Amino acid sequence: MTPIDPVRLTADLIRCPSVTPEEGEALGVLEQVLSAAGFDCVRVDRGDVCNLFARWGQKGHARTFGFNGHTDVVPVGDEAAWTLPPFGAEVKDGVMYGRGATDMKSGVAAFAAAAVDFVQQTPPDGAVVLTITGDEEGDAVDGTTALLDYMEQAGERMSVCLVGEPTCPDRMGEMMKIGRRGSMTAWFTVTGVQGHSAYPHRAKNPLPAMARLMDRLASHELDRGTDHFDASTLAVVTIDTGNPATNVIPAQCTSTANIRFNDLHSGAGLTDWMRAEADRVAEEFGVEIGMKVKISGESFLTPPGPLSDLVAAAVEAETGVMPELSTTGGTSDARFIKSHCPVVEFGLVGRTMHQVDERVEVAQIHQLKAIYGRVLADYFA
Repeated sequence: MTPIDPVRLTADLIRCPSVTPEEGEALGVLEQVLSAAGFDCVRVDRGDVCNLFARWGQKGHARTFGFNGHTDVVPVGDEAAWTLPPFGAEVKDGVMYGRGATDMKSGVAAFAAAAVDFVQQTPPDGAVVLTITGDEEGDAVDGTTALLDYMEQAGERMSVCLVGEPTCPDRMGEMMKIGRRGSMTAWFTVTGVQGHSAYPHRAKNPLPAMARLMDRLASHELDRGTDHFDASTLAVVTIDTGNPATNVIPAQCTSTANIRFNDLHSGAGLTDWMRAEADRVAEEFGVEIGMKVKISGESFLTPPGPLSDLVAAAVEAETGVMPELSTTGGTSDARFIKSHCPVVEFGLVGRTMHQVDERVEVAQIHQLKAIYGRVLADYFA
């Protein structure tokens, strides 16, 4: 079988307008390529989301290497601001432009191409699994979680998993992820009593209470970091009253805070802390404070060991760079996979992800395929 060109496959995927939750035929492109190579493919669609599970080799094999990625992309923004069409996959000066070029259709194309070539050229004693979702950039409720639910019901397993998210800040090979911080958002509503600003004693102003609460939360030192994580952070991202009148004390004020937390904390523990602070301020100011919380993911870590060593060795062999083991950045679907099997992340330079003129160096796509191919070869050696 002719080797799969990961650049051509990346271009084919970029030309699919798969803005979350639209599938845009991207999974259909991959299913065709993988099925032709002998992979058993199953569409695992749930809700409005399309997902693809593909396996080559024996179901439930004790040595099953997994890849995970997503074909959905964020909106293009102002299309007129793009140098080249966002779904054109055009190449200029050795660089391919398009939404998803970095995050992460190139990564999916690279691991799909590497997997196909590997099982065709050197069939392993084991299995290779690809889990590809269309819901990573959205709510992530019916994406990788749906794939894992399907695998649980069908008796499918991955022994280890490599997520192909872009992980390198500036140059190829410099960073891989062995964990991620937890992420959660809290919405607060302070309710007082509306009144005339000339008679503040007849009202209960929610604004000073909200200011006090946000200051208490933002000024608190959550921790100073751990061996593998930076210090946890809390950012107040908005405070709103919607009050245009200068002579009215409003009845309500709302605010939102976002926390990125390390392995010293849990979402439940941080929720309890914020609730206690809110209750303290509510009692002090004589107002009511409501709180709603969404935990997007808990902090997790795959301790340095066989899997990170395997990937790091392949990266160094192909790039000459030993990657730093990091837990920085936002969240990824690795937060779901970590409960299934050991998981790490490695991919391209991510400087332009989500930007106008998102783009990738063509040479890096070939390099990434080579890295993934070496990982497979070393894993099954």
